[in-house]
Amino acid sequence: MECNTVLAATRRWVSEVVIGLNLCPFARRELVNGRIRFVATDANSEEGLLTALQEEMMHLEQHPEVETTLLVHPDVLTDFMDYNDFLDAADGLLVHLELDGEYQIASFHPDYQFGGTNAADAENYTNRSPYPMLHLLRERSLERAIAGYPGTESIPEQNVELMNRLGADHMRNLLIRTLSPG
Repeated sequence: MECNTVLAATRRWVSEVVIGLNLCPFARRELVNGRIRFVATDANSEEGLLTALQEEMMHLEQHPEVETTLLVHPDVLTDFMDYNDFLDAADGLLVHLELDGEYQIASFHPDYQFGGTNAADAENYTNRSPYPMLHLLRERSLERAIAGYPGTESIPEQNVELMNRLGADHMRNLLIRTLSPG
């Protein structure tokens, strides 16, 4: 898949969905200040994705000015259950590299489904994205952001309420729009 197309859709998703709906109150500042790294990998296997993930962790280690990385992988783990199973390997890589406690990995996928929900439930859109991706976050930065923002413990619940209020059809259409350049 064309890298520029994937990254453009991902940027639109961050701007229109994540920031536009205020799903993450910390994202706007990082985007405006150019501290979000957007990377699309051409990996087509889990091993290739683990290699790309390791490279991005090393990039974050060497570039403290970058707060967070969205590693988009459109050609691997397109099935959500396979993706969900892979998250253990991704977390295992953090442990292997002795970076657990330094970074955490948040997960986003076009077919994301929380346990105990139906695939069609609107609340799943809090973690649905145009392409499968891994979001690498600096734990220290996240802790600082949480400490400076009141009520962070209620963000997930507020996001679920918003998704349910907007509805699955609205969210599906919004996600589809991020795939269209214009």
